[in-house]
Amino acid sequence: MDVYIRLACLKDIPALTRLIPKSARKLQANYYTFQQIEGALGSVFAVDSQLIDDGTYFVAESKSQIIGCGGWSKRKTLYGGDQSKSIAEESFLDPKIEAAKIRAFFVDPAWARRGIGSQIMQQCETAACDAGFQKLEIIATLAGEFLYAKFGYHVIQQFDIPLPNGEMLPVVRMFKNYAVD
Repeated sequence: MDVYIRLACLKDIPALTRLIPKSARKLQANYYTFQQIEGALGSVFAVDSQLIDDGTYFVAESKSQIIGCGGWSKRKTLYGGDQSKSIAEESFLDPKIEAAKIRAFFVDPAWARRGIGSQIMQQCETAACDAGFQKLEIIATLAGEFLYAKFGYHVIQQFDIPLPNGEMLPVVRMFKNYAVD
């Protein structure tokens, strides 16, 4: 399995825009209804170009094809793409007291369960820690909860995200602390 993890760039957006719905529709189908998935596409499940601009979003490639993506953020935004954020959410976090945000993980269904998400997660955690963050959090889909638990994240809250089509998307807020007491 020849997989290369690199930082995403703006020219990757068309490939990511194709990957995200493909991933969500297939890999979230055992956890969410068709209506929930379709309502989340373009809002919760979408490209956040700010992550790319900040140099905190990674893609996994095999034979020059993007097969996975995911990132972390030093900003307040918890989830969602370009169309679903407010200006207030775009301010920077204080790494001394706030948690970096793990964000927007998607894998091509043909590459699922092959460690792609884990490789990207390792890159994200290393980069966030190198940036001075001692805590990380994520708003995880029900499908992603197992991956993040494997990395030591624990659930601190369950809630529903209202979707543009009137549906609700159940998610979990998960947290991990690297701070040494």
